[in-house]
Amino acid sequence: MSFDALIAKVRQAEDALEASERRTATQWRQVATTWRSAWTPGRIVVAGLALGFLTGRAQPLKLAGSGGLLNLVTALSGLFASAGAQAAADDASDAADAAATAADAANATPVE
Repeated sequence: MSFDALIAKVRQAEDALEASERRTATQWRQVATTWRSAWTPGRIVVAGLALGFLTGRAQPLKLAGSGGLLNLVTALSGLFASAGAQAAADDASDAADAAATAADAANATPVE
Protein backbone atom coordinates (compact mmCIF):
# COMPACT_ATOMS: atom_id res chain seq x y z
CA MET A 1 0.00 0.00 0.00
CA SER A 2 1.44 3.37 -0.97
CA PHE A 3 1.91 6.31 1.35
CA ASP A 4 -0.76 8.32 -0.45
CA ALA A 5 -3.24 5.48 0.01
CA LEU A 6 -2.48 5.38 3.73
CA ILE A 7 -3.03 9.14 4.00
CA ALA A 8 -6.35 8.81 2.17
CA LYS A 9 -7.39 6.01 4.52
CA VAL A 10 -6.52 8.12 7.60
CA ARG A 11 -8.48 11.08 6.21
CA GLN A 12 -11.46 8.82 5.58
CA ALA A 13 -11.28 7.52 9.17
CA GLU A 14 -11.03 11.10 10.51
CA ASP A 15 -14.07 12.15 8.47
CA ALA A 16 -16.03 9.15 9.76
CA LEU A 17 -15.04 10.02 13.34
CA GLU A 18 -16.09 13.66 12.94
CA ALA A 19 -19.44 12.59 11.48
CA SER A 20 -19.95 10.23 14.40
CA GLU A 21 -19.09 13.00 16.87
CA ARG A 22 -21.64 15.34 15.25
CA ARG A 23 -24.31 12.62 15.34
CA THR A 24 -23.56 11.89 19.00
CA ALA A 25 -23.69 15.58 19.96
CA THR A 26 -27.01 16.01 18.18
CA GLN A 27 -28.49 12.94 19.84
CA TRP A 28 -27.22 14.06 23.26
CA ARG A 29 -28.85 17.48 22.85
CA GLN A 30 -32.11 15.73 21.91
CA VAL A 31 -31.92 13.48 24.99
CA ALA A 32 -31.20 16.45 27.26
CA THR A 33 -34.11 18.44 25.82
CA THR A 34 -36.49 15.50 26.15
CA TRP A 35 -35.30 14.79 29.71
CA ARG A 36 -35.86 18.41 30.82
CA SER A 37 -39.27 18.66 29.19
CA ALA A 38 -40.41 15.37 30.74
CA TRP A 39 -39.96 16.66 34.30
CA THR A 40 -43.23 18.45 34.90
CA PRO A 41 -44.08 19.68 38.43
CA GLY A 42 -46.55 16.84 38.90
CA ARG A 43 -43.98 14.22 38.00
CA ILE A 44 -41.45 15.81 40.34
CA VAL A 45 -43.92 15.64 43.23
CA VAL A 46 -44.82 12.02 42.46
CA ALA A 47 -41.13 11.06 42.22
CA GLY A 48 -40.41 12.80 45.55
CA LEU A 49 -43.27 11.02 47.27
CA ALA A 50 -42.20 7.66 45.87
CA LEU A 51 -38.56 8.15 46.89
CA GLY A 52 -39.60 9.35 50.34
CA PHE A 53 -41.76 6.28 50.81
CA LEU A 54 -38.99 3.94 49.65
CA THR A 55 -36.44 5.66 51.89
CA GLY A 56 -38.77 5.32 54.87
CA ARG A 57 -39.32 1.64 54.12
CA ALA A 58 -35.57 1.01 53.96
CA GLN A 59 -35.12 2.38 57.51
CA PRO A 60 -31.65 3.83 56.87
CA LEU A 61 -31.12 5.04 60.46
CA LYS A 62 -31.76 1.56 61.81
CA LEU A 63 -29.24 0.11 59.35
CA ALA A 64 -26.69 2.83 60.09
CA GLY A 65 -27.00 2.41 63.85
CA SER A 66 -26.65 -1.36 63.82
CA GLY A 67 -23.40 -1.29 61.84
CA GLY A 68 -21.62 1.18 64.07
CA LEU A 69 -21.65 3.79 61.31
CA LEU A 70 -23.56 6.22 63.48
CA ASN A 71 -21.03 5.75 66.30
CA LEU A 72 -18.17 6.42 63.90
CA VAL A 73 -19.77 9.62 62.60
CA THR A 74 -20.42 10.78 66.17
CA ALA A 75 -16.81 10.13 67.20
CA LEU A 76 -15.40 11.89 64.14
CA SER A 77 -17.63 14.93 64.63
CA GLY A 78 -16.40 15.19 68.24
CA LEU A 79 -12.81 14.95 67.05
CA PHE A 80 -13.27 17.73 64.51
CA ALA A 81 -15.15 19.90 66.99
CA SER A 82 -12.37 19.58 69.58
CA ALA A 83 -9.73 20.43 66.96
CA GLY A 84 -11.71 23.51 65.99
CA ALA A 85 -12.11 24.54 69.62
CA GLN A 86 -8.36 24.16 70.20
CA ALA A 87 -7.60 26.36 67.18
CA ALA A 88 -10.06 29.00 68.44
CA ALA A 89 -8.47 28.91 71.90
CA ASP A 90 -5.01 29.37 70.40
CA ASP A 91 -6.24 32.34 68.36
CA ALA A 92 -7.85 33.89 71.45
CA SER A 93 -4.63 33.42 73.44
CA ASP A 94 -2.60 35.10 70.68
CA ALA A 95 -5.08 37.97 70.53
CA ALA A 96 -4.92 38.41 74.33
CA ASP A 97 -1.12 38.48 74.22
CA ALA A 98 -1.18 41.08 71.44
CA ALA A 99 -3.68 43.21 73.39
CA ALA A 100 -1.55 43.01 76.54
CA THR A 101 1.55 44.01 74.58
CA ALA A 102 -0.30 46.96 73.03
CA ALA A 103 -1.60 48.04 76.45
CA ASP A 104 1.90 47.89 77.94
CA ALA A 105 3.25 49.94 75.03
CA ALA A 106 0.49 52.52 75.46
CA ASN A 107 1.17 52.84 79.20
CA ALA A 108 4.93 53.22 78.69
CA THR A 109 4.63 56.10 76.24
CA PRO A 110 4.65 59.49 77.91
CA VAL A 111 1.64 61.65 77.17
CA GLU A 112 2.36 65.29 76.30
